[in-house]
Amino acid sequence: MTISIETMRRAHWPAVRDIYVEGIETRLATFETEPPAREVWSAAHLASCRIVALDAATVLGWGALSPVSGRCVYRGVAEVSVYVGAGRRRRGVGRRLLEELVRRSEAEGLWTLQADVFPENEASLALHERCGFRRVGVRERIGRLDDVWRDVVLLERRRPG
Repeated sequence: MTISIETMRRAHWPAVRDIYVEGIETRLATFETEPPAREVWSAAHLASCRIVALDAATVLGWGALSPVSGRCVYRGVAEVSVYVGAGRRRRGVGRRLLEELVRRSEAEGLWTLQADVFPENEASLALHERCGFRRVGVRERIGRLDDVWRDVVLLERRRPG
């Protein structure tokens, strides 16, 4: 498998959506239970930091950053999303996506990336830590999924310097 990372284009959306649905179905990746419309998703993510991992023309996974707040003091802080398609996990796709998001975030002047990861998602926790994120703490009972209170581990990565 040859992995290339490219800027996400509109034509990638159907595959991005399908991979997002796979993540939703695991109940390990997000509190969302339905994928949003493309326009809603697009409005919530930074245009400069939306990427896909490709093998030829096949979308293997995607990554994007979303602002954590509209307040100007948080303009350099973004939340990370990385999703890899079923059957393509544990092959380095997620790492390539996250490393590229870090690179692009720094080029855009962002100083903090953060991620909320379910404690049960050990693969995602390990990936973030390998890419320089540190565990800040656990946000206990932060939200309900399928009528069950869930915790998330808050991780962050600060730009050096």
